[in-house]
Amino acid sequence: MAKVLRLLLAVLLGFVVGSLVNGGLILLSGKVIPPPAGADVTTTEGLKASLHLFEAKHFIFPFLAHALGTLSGAFVAGLLAPRRSALPAYTVGGLFLLGGLASVLMLPAPAWFSTLDLVLAYLPAAWLGQALAIQIQSDRNSDD
Repeated sequence: MAKVLRLLLAVLLGFVVGSLVNGGLILLSGKVIPPPAGADVTTTEGLKASLHLFEAKHFIFPFLAHALGTLSGAFVAGLLAPRRSALPAYTVGGLFLLGGLASVLMLPAPAWFSTLDLVLAYLPAAWLGQALAIQIQSDRNSDD
């Protein structure tokens, strides 16, 4: 029972941390790369209506937010997982992938971005987050 609780806690905390990183990068994006003139990115409807104005540079931060949010969430989940279980990290990656899929279905983003985002931002980032967590745990154990 304690192992299951720890797995659930790892997923929950990983998802929360990943969501905070994702949201923070999205908030920062408009300050680093301003949206196109006349684009309302404060609502889903405004974003849908103005997405055709976006250039490739406007998709950099959304991709980074998705990939780094997933990476950080999977990393935290991997650190908290009992016995180096990869399940929490990949669960976090899967949850973010589902969110990315929902975004692709809701927003008319260019096909190149949707493909890049779904293929590279979620499961590879979860794998990398888990690998980093294992490496840190191994380094800690070798120092003892």
